[in-house]
Amino acid sequence: MNKQAIEAQARTVHGHFGRFSAAASGWLGSTWAFAGAGLVVVLWAATGPVFHFSDHWAMVIGTGTSIATFLMVFLIQNTQNRDARAIHLKLNELIRAMDTAHNQMIDIERLSDLELDAMQATYEKIKTSWTERQKQTSRRSQEK
Repeated sequence: MNKQAIEAQARTVHGHFGRFSAAASGWLGSTWAFAGAGLVVVLWAATGPVFHFSDHWAMVIGTGTSIATFLMVFLIQNTQNRDARAIHLKLNELIRAMDTAHNQMIDIERLSDLELDAMQATYEKIKTSWTERQKQTSRRSQEK
């Protein structure tokens, strides 16, 4: 595979996972998911007398919760990383514009990673040019 094909495949995989993790986090963080998990625990506890509170009975809930926790860690981390990145970009826009923030910044946490990369590159260029202007201003005031 050539480099462009590999990059396109990586973008597709990341895009699919990003959409999946956003949807899964939204659903798994809902009241219905919590109620469903609570119902599973109640049903498990109710079956305790039937299985004489055996080790196998206890292992079922332990294994189930371990697997669910393991998978949720990755979903939560992905969602937090994307949200944090979007918040930082929004703050960059507010610092840059103050009174005239761009409407394109609304809901940017829903953008793809490639779109966030492009926006981040824009703000890095703005910072670089600002730093250069500050250096020039500082040199001029020292020369006077």
